[in-house]
Amino acid sequence: MSSLDDFFEKVITVKWGPEKKSVDIIDQTLLPGTIKRIQIATAEEIYEAIKKLRVRGAPAIGVCAAYGMAVLSNSYEASDYAGFLMSFERDKDYLASSRPTAVNLFWALKRMEDAVKANSDKPIAEIKEILYEEADRIREEDVAISRSIGEIGFGLMKELKKDEKPLGILTHCNAGTLATAKYGTATAPMYMALERGWAPEDMHVYCDETRPLLQGARLTSFELFHSGIPTTVQCDNMASLLMKSGKVDIIFVGCDRVAANGDAANKIGTSGLSILAHHYGIPMYICAPSSTIDMNTPTGEEIPIEMRDKDEVTEMWYKERMAPEGVDVFNPAFDVSDHSLFTGIITEKGLCHAPYKEAFEVLGIHS
Repeated sequence: MSSLDDFFEKVITVKWGPEKKSVDIIDQTLLPGTIKRIQIATAEEIYEAIKKLRVRGAPAIGVCAAYGMAVLSNSYEASDYAGFLMSFERDKDYLASSRPTAVNLFWALKRMEDAVKANSDKPIAEIKEILYEEADRIREEDVAISRSIGEIGFGLMKELKKDEKPLGILTHCNAGTLATAKYGTATAPMYMALERGWAPEDMHVYCDETRPLLQGARLTSFELFHSGIPTTVQCDNMASLLMKSGKVDIIFVGCDRVAANGDAANKIGTSGLSILAHHYGIPMYICAPSSTIDMNTPTGEEIPIEMRDKDEVTEMWYKERMAPEGVDVFNPAFDVSDHSLFTGIITEKGLCHAPYKEAFEVLGIHS
C-alpha cells in the first residue's frame, strides 16, 4: 500500500461502526490536533454531528445521512410497512433540518426514501438490508465521482504546467477527502496528479484559512501536508496580494449547491475569491458533483444561506473573547459566487462552461 493509500485509509470520513449498528466518523471539530473517531447511532447523535460540523462537506454529509438512515431504520420495531415508513419519514425529516444549504443532504435522504418506497412489497427485514446496500452504493458512487472530477481537473493542471516551476494552486475551505468519501472535489485534481506520476514538488497549494471556522487551515492544510504536497496557509484577506504576485496559476473550490444558471454557493469567502480571480485573470473552477446541481433553483438568489452562532466569530478560537460582550455578529456560513466570475464548473459528467443551464442539460442533468 502506497503512502497516499495509507493516508486515505487513516482519514476515512464515514464508515460503518461495529456490526453496522452505528456510523463511524472522524470528529472533524478536533482536527488537526486530534484524530478521533466517534460512533453515532441515534437520530439525535447523527443530527448533532451534522449540525456541529463533526462531519462536514456536502458529499460527506450525504454519505453520513444515508448511513445514518440505514442504522436508524434497522432499529425500527414496526411489523408492517406503514409503521416502518412512518418512522423512516420522521427521522428523514429530522435529519434534513440539520443543515439548510447543502443539497447533497436532501439528495441522499431522498435516495434512501426512494429505496424504501420502491420496495414496499417486500418484508421489513429485506427493506432494512436494501437500505444498507443503498447507503454503500451512495458512498461508492461518491468515490467514483471524486475521481472523475479529479481527472478533469488534473487535465487542466497539465495544460497550465509548462516548465519546472511548481504549479501554483489556490483553494478555499475544505473540499478534500475529509469532505467526501475519498479524494475530495477541489483537492481531487491534486491527488490524481500524485497517482498519475507527478512528484509532490510539481505543485504548491495555497490554502485560504477560511474564517471563522478555519476549515482551510485546520483541514485542507492537514490533508495536503500529510499527503506530502507542499502547502502554505494564508489568511483569507491575503489572497489578493498572493494572486497579484503571480504565484497562483489556477483555483479549485468546492461547493454545496449550484443553481440552474451556474451560480454556486460555497463556504463564506468564495464569492470574494471569485471576484479577485476575475480581476486578475486567473482561471477558477467550481468542483461540483452533479448531485449538488439544483435545477429547481433558478439562480443563486433563491439558495438559502445558513446563519451560524455568534460565538464562532467572537469566542470559539480564543482564550479570551475578541469582541465586546453584546456586540452584534454577522455570521453566514456561505455566500454565492456569480456564474459570470469563474471559468467553469467541473462535474463528474464533464466540464461545463456558460451558459450553464444548457451545459447541464447536455450532460443529462435535469430538474
